[in-house]
Amino acid sequence: MRIPVACLLIIFAAVSNADDWPTWRGVQRDGVSQETGLLSEWPSAGPRKVWTSSDAGLGYSSFAVVGDRLYTLGADENEEYLIALDAMTGKKIWQTSIGARLANDWGDGPRSTPTVAGDLVVALGGKGGLRCVSTDGTVKWSAEMTELGGSVPNWGYSESPLVDGDKVLCTPGGSNGTVVAFDLESGKKLWQSSDMTVKAHYSSIVPVEHFGKRQYIQLTESKVFGLDAEGSLLWQSDWPGKVAVIPTPIYHDGFVYVASGYGIGCALLKISQDNSVTPVYDNKNMKNHHGGVIRLGDYVYGYSDGVGWLCQEMNSGEIVWNEKSKLDKGSVAYADGMLYCLSEKDGTCVLVKATPEGWEEHGRFVLEPQTKQRSIKGKVWTHPVIANGRLYLRDQEIVCCYDIAK
Repeated sequence: MRIPVACLLIIFAAVSNADDWPTWRGVQRDGVSQETGLLSEWPSAGPRKVWTSSDAGLGYSSFAVVGDRLYTLGADENEEYLIALDAMTGKKIWQTSIGARLANDWGDGPRSTPTVAGDLVVALGGKGGLRCVSTDGTVKWSAEMTELGGSVPNWGYSESPLVDGDKVLCTPGGSNGTVVAFDLESGKKLWQSSDMTVKAHYSSIVPVEHFGKRQYIQLTESKVFGLDAEGSLLWQSDWPGKVAVIPTPIYHDGFVYVASGYGIGCALLKISQDNSVTPVYDNKNMKNHHGGVIRLGDYVYGYSDGVGWLCQEMNSGEIVWNEKSKLDKGSVAYADGMLYCLSEKDGTCVLVKATPEGWEEHGRFVLEPQTKQRSIKGKVWTHPVIANGRLYLRDQEIVCCYDIAK
């Protein structure tokens, strides 16, 4: 049974500015929640756990949380599913198949995060099955990335589909066009970027307003580029990616910041009003593998391979501080002045003040329980999510919810 709206309003009133998390990395796809009224110091054992669910299936997908519903992806022995849980209780409401299970040495199952748009949810499976599903679990339309010229990347299709107004965008890659757009309601293909045809990697598209005009920015193994609202190429810059290019690009005030692991590092590009590209810097300071980078004001925060947790001045690319001993490599999200840093190695979650003054810790705990089904090569790779006064963490089929409201 769903919790009545009136009860939800009472629950959310405890958070002075509650905020949904409707897609990958939150409302703006930047890892930043606008919530306030959250704990700035955790008890010694960590925040209070509200519920634990073991119904998410196998996979590394994160969460979309809207109101009293949490959506994620997971797999059983044969198929992958879009799964709806009650965000208040953890109880499974429904699941809908989105295609065959991806098999991979680093862990089977889906990797991407669903996107919620009104009464529709859009999800992409590991083998490239795109599904638009109503919030009652009914499939409205579907498409296959491999039928659009794409091929399944080594670690599966991992980007999270973008819903921008009445369009759904994702990245099949290949000779027909790297990026494709569909009509949200009907599933009709609107366009495919025929003048950008590089193969897909693992990053997700970012929608931006650049000098008053809509752009879609994407990062692949060999390119970072911007498309207009009709899929035409506006600008591009080479990117020397290796193995797996994963982090989502950051756009701010005419500048695009990108980062990759495997020793590649980071770069800042200035994109002019006429879409000419000027490199600002290219260095090895932020070698972010897959845990994400967050921009807050003049600084970016994230984990850099070999350097540790890092604060970097965005405009110059210089390191402000780094911390290697306090927490292993992992992923990060932000809300109400604090970074939520999650170790991939052992599931330790640490609350850290987001400040250029240095690593300032305000509590930690270890995600428990943890799965017994994870691949021997796998780790705790699902990014943390903050929504409506709660923190959601996942290790494969296990999802844990914590109360982080004051």
